[in-house]
Amino acid sequence: MENKTIIGSQEWVSLPELDIPTIKVRVDSGAKTSALHAVNIQPFQRNNDTWVTFDVYPIQNNGKKVIHCEALVLDKRVVKSSTGNRENRYIIQTNLHINGDSWDVELSLTNRDSMGYRMLLGREAMIGRLIVDPEANFMLGDLSDEELGKRYKNTISNKGGLKIGLLASNPNLYSNRRIVEAAERMGHEIEFLNIRQCYMKLDADTPEIHYRGGKILNDLDAVIPRIRPSMTYYGCSLTRHFESIGVAVLNKAESIRQSRDKLFSLQLLLKNGVSIPTTGFANSPLDTNDLIKMVGGSPLIIKLLEGTQGKGVVLAETKKAAESVINAFKSLNAYILVQEFIKEANGKDIRCFVIDGKVVAAMQREAPPGEFRANIHLGGTASLIKVTAAEKKLAIKATKAMGLDVAGVDIIRSSKGPLLLEVNSSPGLEGIETATEMDIAASMIKSIEKKLHWKANK
Repeated sequence: MENKTIIGSQEWVSLPELDIPTIKVRVDSGAKTSALHAVNIQPFQRNNDTWVTFDVYPIQNNGKKVIHCEALVLDKRVVKSSTGNRENRYIIQTNLHINGDSWDVELSLTNRDSMGYRMLLGREAMIGRLIVDPEANFMLGDLSDEELGKRYKNTISNKGGLKIGLLASNPNLYSNRRIVEAAERMGHEIEFLNIRQCYMKLDADTPEIHYRGGKILNDLDAVIPRIRPSMTYYGCSLTRHFESIGVAVLNKAESIRQSRDKLFSLQLLLKNGVSIPTTGFANSPLDTNDLIKMVGGSPLIIKLLEGTQGKGVVLAETKKAAESVINAFKSLNAYILVQEFIKEANGKDIRCFVIDGKVVAAMQREAPPGEFRANIHLGGTASLIKVTAAEKKLAIKATKAMGLDVAGVDIIRSSKGPLLLEVNSSPGLEGIETATEMDIAASMIKSIEKKLHWKANK
């Protein structure tokens, strides 16, 4: 005990053999193996031994600082992650420095972008040397941003990369931070553009888009629109203007606009052979009774046409409750949809993330106890799920029908087969990256690269 160092649940360590001067670790005695965030992992042979080259981005939320590493492969093992996923990983051995002491540790190499911390320190690396106080952080000292910057002097160059604009409202949202980080890591120059601070010049000879202060944005190669519902009209107007001046966009304005119109999008999906729950729409309270019968009676779902993220969605368990809710909404001149309730779904739905006509990730969302809406924003939980061929086909068909490059497609399992609930043109990344441990943000950047036929300089 006397020779052991007490550490907190977060600490700074260094990996000198990998030229990593300092890296923040998550200390987890529940994990057996330590793990290092690594990308571009490539094996090669040297003197009949297997080695790997890999890149490490050691600072959270910073895609500019990169360390190019190589190491001898000690082993290749199947490692089970905290979310239950099994992954075949390269294992290396390297020297760990902490608090003036050093020893060799084994590290598995894996992409930890969705996990936040760039390194996890497991119990095998701590045995006989460290004791963890789980309530404490940085027992051995924290580093300020200034101190951290001094230790990392070299930054990657964006020369030759694309100029990308992220058109959104909040730079601090997880999804926006991840997209910026992925673009920078992949060698591109990306700028956050607040929708409210963009304005346009409509002119036959010199059409332009300006940013507050007079900066002209016409030289952008691509724009990623992440438009919140309240900014749909203005955000789509800006996106359409970017399109008109030859800037590539990840989701066109017209596709975003029609995805936000719930009734029109359902009509469009039906026209393209996509199955949905039986849905009713009427203008007058006088038609309420027939509307309820139309969708099979109670219980039923009532949705505000302007609602998002599960807000404005009500489960009416009786005919009387349905009549009261429908008439109350109508008295406010609110447009609503009435939809059959899929009881057999048991408060679960599926979110498929589609990019360029391919389902790249999927998760199951489950409503909390006493709730029927599975939205993550409302307390729903996300877990990994294997979708069926029919569900993949439905998600892809729906995305193509809406004309979207990127979409979050919500599907519900019913006794009639999979049914389409909604197509989201600005799907969040946090839930699905956490559930699947996949780098969805990087896949979005790769879609832009593909669209512009861009390849990294080797």
